[in-house]
Amino acid sequence: MKTLLISAAVAASVVASTAASAQALPAAVVAVVDLDRVTQQCNACKTAQAALHTQITTYQTREKSLAAPLETEQKSIQAAIDALKGKDPDAALQARVKSFQTRQQQGAQDLATQQQQIQRNQQYIQKQIQDKLGPIYTQVMQRRGANLLVETGATLATTQNVDVTNDVIAALNAALPTVATIAPAAAQPQGR
Repeated sequence: MKTLLISAAVAASVVASTAASAQALPAAVVAVVDLDRVTQQCNACKTAQAALHTQITTYQTREKSLAAPLETEQKSIQAAIDALKGKDPDAALQARVKSFQTRQQQGAQDLATQQQQIQRNQQYIQKQIQDKLGPIYTQVMQRRGANLLVETGATLATTQNVDVTNDVIAALNAALPTVATIAPAAAQPQGR
C-alpha cells in the first residue's frame, strides 16, 4: 500500500511539473507580414526593380541586334550550300561558314555573360534587402508585442490588426534608402 501511495505521489509530481513547464510558455502573439508587398512597395525595392527592368531590356535589345544579322547570314550561307547541290563548298564558302560560327559563338557567349550578370545583380539586391529585414522583423515584433511573425502567404486567414506590413515597409525605407543594383565582380580564384 505504501509503495502504491509513493508511486501515486511521484506520478502526481511529474504531472504537476510537466503542467507547470507547459504553462511556462507565453501565449502566442502572432503578427503577419506580406513580403510581396514589402518588396514591391519599399522605395529602394522600386528603384532596384526599375534598374533590373532596364538591364533586362538592354539584354533583350542586344539579343535581337545579334540575332538579326546572324539569321540573315545563315540564310545566305544555306542558300549558297543548297546551290552546290551536294558538291563540296569552295574555300571562300568554308571561310564564311567558319566566320559565321565564330560570330555566333561569340554572340552566345556575350549574351550568357550578360545574363549571368543580371542574375548576380538580382541576387545581390535580394541579399541587401534580406540583410536589413532580419533586424527589422525583430524591432517590429518588439514594438507591436508579438512573439511570432508569419508571412501572410503561410496563413489561412488573419485580421487587419495583426498585419505589420506597413510597419516593416516604413522601417525598411528608413534602414535601406538605396540598394546597389550592380553586384561586385566575383572574386577570381588565385593560383599558387
